[in-house]
Amino acid sequence: MILRHEFTPLDNRRLARLCGPTDAHLRTIEAALNVRIARREAAFRIEGAKARAERALAVLGELYERATRTLDAQTVDLALAGSSAARSTSDGAESPVLHTRRADLAGRTPNQVQYLRHILSHDMTFGIGPAGTGKTFLAVACAVDALERSLVQRIVLTRPAVEAG
Repeated sequence: MILRHEFTPLDNRRLARLCGPTDAHLRTIEAALNVRIARREAAFRIEGAKARAERALAVLGELYERATRTLDAQTVDLALAGSSAARSTSDGAESPVLHTRRADLAGRTPNQVQYLRHILSHDMTFGIGPAGTGKTFLAVACAVDALERSLVQRIVLTRPAVEAG
């Protein structure tokens, strides 16, 4: 299947940030989704299986919105992971959405979605894993969500008294 899309309004700086240095971001998306992306100015042509081409177009759209600033490789990887999380949860139950003052929060990756479901369905949940994966952020967001919905009256935050290392 071939999808065509043109980003409007034409903004060459955003397009340059979207594509990355020497089209590195486009090549990352191509490799991750097994599609072929061709570009001429603001017109994009995506070739591949229907579902993969649609996912690639969704990722490109999301990254174009974020391209007001320089995009790094990690941002592209997160957008790809977010699209796969949305795809994996679309056939089953929806990802839990937390309503806080900041914004409506949801898990970006399949593991974060599973973590949120465990927090919401069990009285106590232990989250272990590498630093920077969102464990504390999602746990605190769940607590704030419960406080805002008046499911709890107070939040007690604790940390271990010993070093993790």
